[in-house]
Amino acid sequence: MLILGLILLVIGLITGISVLWTIGIVLVVVGAVLWVLGAAGHAVGGRKHYW
Repeated sequence: MLILGLILLVIGLITGISVLWTIGIVLVVVGAVLWVLGAAGHAVGGRKHYW
């Protein structure tokens, strides 16, 4: 989710499309929160791990 958000941020910045910029920011923030929660050992989405 972080990578997709970063890609959308870059595309939005290059093309000047503000909708892509906004969606990219939201995805980066949500991805960062989920990453931090997973790294802290909290269950994310009902799972403690993905394997």
